[in-house]
Amino acid sequence: MKHPLLTVLAPLLDDAQGIRQVYFADNRHPAPDLSSLVNYPRIELVLAGEQSVAWVGHQGERQRQLLLPGDALFVPAQGWHCPHWQRPVTTLSLRFNKQQLGYSLLKWDGRDPIPQGKDSVARRGSRVGSFTLQALSELAAHHNDQPTARFLVKGLLSHAIDLFGSSAPVASRSQTLFVAVRDYLEAHFREPLTRESVAQFFGISPNYLSHLFQKSGGMGFNESLNHVRLEQARHLLRDDNNMKVKDVAQACGFVDSNYFCRLFRKNNRCSPSVYRSRQRSEPAVDE
Repeated sequence: MKHPLLTVLAPLLDDAQGIRQVYFADNRHPAPDLSSLVNYPRIELVLAGEQSVAWVGHQGERQRQLLLPGDALFVPAQGWHCPHWQRPVTTLSLRFNKQQLGYSLLKWDGRDPIPQGKDSVARRGSRVGSFTLQALSELAAHHNDQPTARFLVKGLLSHAIDLFGSSAPVASRSQTLFVAVRDYLEAHFREPLTRESVAQFFGISPNYLSHLFQKSGGMGFNESLNHVRLEQARHLLRDDNNMKVKDVAQACGFVDSNYFCRLFRKNNRCSPSVYRSRQRSEPAVDE
């Protein structure tokens, strides 16, 4: 059985024009509200449809671009980008942290997110792929060299296929268990889950569950659970203008609405109410 990454990326890599344009975000400027900021480099790629994305360029200029199929955005560590989910689109996000390579394949039908695949795999040493990432980072100041940029992005996509493809037949028990627990959280996030209750459900110790998330997920159990719940909260705030904030919190598994508001503000740099109002007032993209 083919890995999902091979299915979506093979046609793109086989096509000489598969990567249409490579854009570069900068990491020397503060991230605005509602943006996505992480401490490792990543590539955001549009596979189908179109998506408006904002970021800050190498000269400090704020950019907003309508990305088309084959367009890629390279975001360095501590950099940010802000996607706008308005039109049907399928995107791939590749995340290169020191120990693991992760990917998220997402389809947006114009109203709801439809996950198409998400996984992570151990990298083969910290240097494998790192030189290509470094070259891509240095190319940000010379982004007119598109042939080299497209070549480097294709190299990283091929590297991702190689890692995930070779790991599929020999997936470890711990990785299989991690995927099962992660899927369980995404299906039961509304319930009063705890580390102890989830560990008991899977017949493992709470300490091993914590170790599993740190090793395979790159973040702790509670952080992962809150990440799932906050993502659902953002969808509810965008889609339901009449739902009270405390009801959003309860629908996403938060017992304490005050704690939900503090956590939401910490992760989104604004309150749930402000987030909702900004989403409603977000202007359409000019074509």
